[in-house]
Amino acid sequence: MYHQLYFFIKTRILLFSILILTGFSSLGTIYAQNKTVVINKELEENSDKLKVKLGTQWMGKISKIKFGDYKVVDSKNGWVKTKVKSNFWNTFSESKTENKFSFVMEHKSLGSAIVNTLSQMTVKEARSVNLFSIGDFDFFTGPDDDYTSTQIFSSEIQIKDDSGEPWSMQLAMTNDNDAGYSDEGILGCSDRLIFIEPISSNKNGNDSRKIPARGYEFIEDNKSLGAVQYYGGGVFGLNKNIVWIRSNLKPKMKLILASAMIVILQIKPDQTFNLFSDE
Repeated sequence: MYHQLYFFIKTRILLFSILILTGFSSLGTIYAQNKTVVINKELEENSDKLKVKLGTQWMGKISKIKFGDYKVVDSKNGWVKTKVKSNFWNTFSESKTENKFSFVMEHKSLGSAIVNTLSQMTVKEARSVNLFSIGDFDFFTGPDDDYTSTQIFSSEIQIKDDSGEPWSMQLAMTNDNDAGYSDEGILGCSDRLIFIEPISSNKNGNDSRKIPARGYEFIEDNKSLGAVQYYGGGVFGLNKNIVWIRSNLKPKMKLILASAMIVILQIKPDQTFNLFSDE
């Protein structure tokens, strides 16, 4: 009896040990996945990596976003205005939504920037309508089902106390029933043009999460100037935001990039549909 009891206890301890080791092994596999967006290696080695604090968003204001010594010190968020129109049979509808917001971003030693942003979203939907049915036959009017949504964000960024030309940024996100999802942007001034390219944590196929981390990288002449992660992936990705700004950039350029990243961090939490889109 004692031998049976000893064998039972020993077997349970061995099984428990195997379960613990298996659990740690599984955790190791999970954490071996890339949990942040994949950025240019040179940027990663030559940039300041800053964690983002989104802060509270009050009525009539944007979020009090802060990373490193960059922070939103004042803001204004306008009302959302929507207009909808459709035809008699309701086979076609179009809605237009507009919103404006502005903010002042400050760095305690580099200076500050003033940013004004206009958001315009257009949703067009075409659908057929069943007029009547006779037996097994249905009679429809209108086109085949179609859906397109386009949202464009246009921002003007001006360095405070700087008489130079302001920078302009545009982000365009389109979700088309046939063409799929597209996401692109540019940041420019005079003869300078910086492409804002979408990136994710699954670039190399090593993030198996259904929703990977998402962000943008700022590329000028094939050189990465900075990057922003606006979503950390998974279910709780909204509070895992990161910014990378190349260390050797001039102060003015750092302010411009930081301002553009704040616009992205402000607008992206509302763009939930793109988290499930194809890369």
